[in-house]
Amino acid sequence: MSWRANALPSEIAGLDIVVAIRRDEGGELLIRDLQRTRAKVRHVWPLPERLPEDADVIFCDLAPGLANRIPWVPGEPKAAFVVIVPTLPAPDLEMLRNCAPDAVLHRPLTTHAVLSSLILARAHFTYSQRLRSRIEKLDETLRSIRGVERAKAILMAKRNMREDEAYQFMRRQAMTRRVSISAVAAVVVDTEEVLG
Repeated sequence: MSWRANALPSEIAGLDIVVAIRRDEGGELLIRDLQRTRAKVRHVWPLPERLPEDADVIFCDLAPGLANRIPWVPGEPKAAFVVIVPTLPAPDLEMLRNCAPDAVLHRPLTTHAVLSSLILARAHFTYSQRLRSRIEKLDETLRSIRGVERAKAILMAKRNMREDEAYQFMRRQAMTRRVSISAVAAVVVDTEEVLG
C-alpha cells in the first residue's frame, strides 16, 4: 500500500529536515522518502561534532557520543529528534535514553516507518513545546503572586494597612499608572530592599 504526499499533514511540506546517516541502502530510502514529503532535506555525513541547530527535524544514526553532538541543552530541544537504531547488535538503551529522542526508527527502514516516525516526532516535539510554554507562563504567574504577597506584607508592616487595604492600594496605583499589579509590587519590594 503506497502513500500520497497530499495525505500527510500540511505542515510537513514546509519542514527543514537534517538527515545524519550513511548513504547506504537504508540511508537512500530515508532521504528519498523524506524528499517525497516536499520537505527540505539536507544530508550530513560523516556525523559532525555538532548537529545543525537550524533544522525542524533531525534524523540521526545512534552513535557513541551522540548525546554530546546535540546542539541544545537537555530538556530544551530546538528540533524534533529521531534516532535510527540498528537491528543488530541491540542498541545501547542508556545511550538512546541520553539522546532523549522524540521517536525511534528501527532498521531495516520502510517507507511507512519513516513517515510514522516523522509525524510522531513532530507531534511529540510540538506538544512538548506547548507544555514548556505553559510551564513558563505558570512560573511567571507564580513569581508574580509571590511578589504581590511580599509587597502586601511590606505595606501592612510599614503603613499599618490591613491585607485588603494593601492590595487595594497597589491596585489603584497600577490603574493610575497603567501597569500591572505585579509591576507595582516589584517597585514596593525593590524600594524596601533599597531603603530597608
